[in-house]
Amino acid sequence: MKQSLPIALLTASVFFCGACATKKYVHQTVDPVSGKLDQVATKTDQQGKTLDETRQSLDQTKDSLEKDETALNATNERAVSADSRAGQALGRADQASQKADKVGSDLGDLKNVVANLDDYKQVAATTVNFKFDSDKLSDDAKRDLDQMAGSQNQYKRFFIAVEGFTDSVGSVDYNNALSRRRADAVVEYLVAEHDIPIYRIHMVGLGKQKPVEDARTRAAQAKNRRVEVMLFSADQNLAQNGPSAQVQTGGVQ
Repeated sequence: MKQSLPIALLTASVFFCGACATKKYVHQTVDPVSGKLDQVATKTDQQGKTLDETRQSLDQTKDSLEKDETALNATNERAVSADSRAGQALGRADQASQKADKVGSDLGDLKNVVANLDDYKQVAATTVNFKFDSDKLSDDAKRDLDQMAGSQNQYKRFFIAVEGFTDSVGSVDYNNALSRRRADAVVEYLVAEHDIPIYRIHMVGLGKQKPVEDARTRAAQAKNRRVEVMLFSADQNLAQNGPSAQVQTGGVQ
């Protein structure tokens, strides 16, 4: 019994020392691996953060690209619309230019035509009458104007004189205005119905001046409510014969 005690102690000591050695070995073996695992975990976390940041950056880039695409589409639509409007404006400008060229050419012809008024001879005339205090053209007046205006087609160099008149009833100012309205009605009809250029027409309202008859009878007053229309031409071969298309309405309105 005395000998077995030291053996037991020795056995315990050996076991304890072995256990300590095993524990130390385990620490030496496991700790580096654990450290590496921690490093790997840290790197993984960093990579995860990097991936998250990259993903956020990609999302922001995608949003920016979508906004840029929307803006680009809007800009493209505005550009197409502006190009269309520009094309239409150019078309209108070309038309306006053509009309301006035509008017310029006509005005040039007119300047040459009126360079010497002594060359112009009266080749046609008509007188249209109006009802009392009226500036409306009657059907008879329109027919007379149609007949006279049709004769201007044979002339290249011409102009038309339109003179409006009234009877003696009423004030001077009122009759002057009324005579201009009557002359305007004739000019408007010639331009609208016979395409006579407005610059070839000379119009004036003379009120109660130059009466056809000074008498105050109803018939005389009716004759004075009139517009005299005269066609002049400088085409010598046609104008030499003098007024060849005189037309007088003569009717009492």
